Amino acid sequence: MHTNPNSPLLQLSGLHVAYGGIQAVKGVDIELYQGELVCLIGANGAGKTTTLNAIAGVLPQAAGDIFYQGDRMKGVPAHKRLRRGIALVPEGRGIFSRLTVEENLRMGAYSRSDADGIEADLARVFEMLPRIKERLAQVAGTLSGGEQQMVAIGRALLSRPKLLLLDEPSMGLAPLIVEKIFEVVQSVAKEGVTILLVEQNANLALEFAKRAYVMESGRITLSGTGEELLSDPKVRAAYLGEMDEATGEVLAP
Repeated sequence: MHTNPNSPLLQLSGLHVAYGGIQAVKGVDIELYQGELVCLIGANGAGKTTTLNAIAGVLPQAAGDIFYQGDRMKGVPAHKRLRRGIALVPEGRGIFSRLTVEENLRMGAYSRSDADGIEADLARVFEMLPRIKERLAQVAGTLSGGEQQMVAIGRALLSRPKLLLLDEPSMGLAPLIVEKIFEVVQSVAKEGVTILLVEQNANLALEFAKRAYVMESGRITLSGTGEELLSDPKVRAAYLGEMDEATGEVLAP
């Protein structure tokens, strides 16, 4: 394992991913450095979820390379990537609906044996997400969408990730719950966890992100700081709604 602090924690180089006969990701180059919050935005079907799944080892890469901590990940299975610190919170949350909230959370720590550390991390998750502490014995499938998303994030944090992959955490949630989810994401980032965020709410994601990539039809077409992309006319027209020519303000999509 290479630990040069000037090297990217994650590097995608010419990544191609195909499934079901479809070439979903077509030569993507992305870099994330330790402690960054980076977002990946784009229309539905652009290849964002496929990219995250390839990084996590859920989908195989067809060509190109994924480097994590300087090591080539080709052929490394998903469970070994998780042990290395790559955790995915999938689109649609992916909780175990018939298990309790506590059982779901503890599943995140299944590969760990440090009992005291697990309890300390559970306490930290409860501090961030007090709502799920109140529902520990409740069957997870009976929770609201927002509560399920909190459980999914909490479960990922129990694996002690170095790289957290978040796929559409705000999807289908009420604005107040979205605000809470993003507060948690920001707290996790401040603790030094590197985050790659795929998010339909491009405006919100770009406000939070240090850097961002725009993906179209399986390719990266733009990149820059969150601030740069927020003010880019192409990005504003495509993802942030129409722009009032007189004021330069973005109108609601």
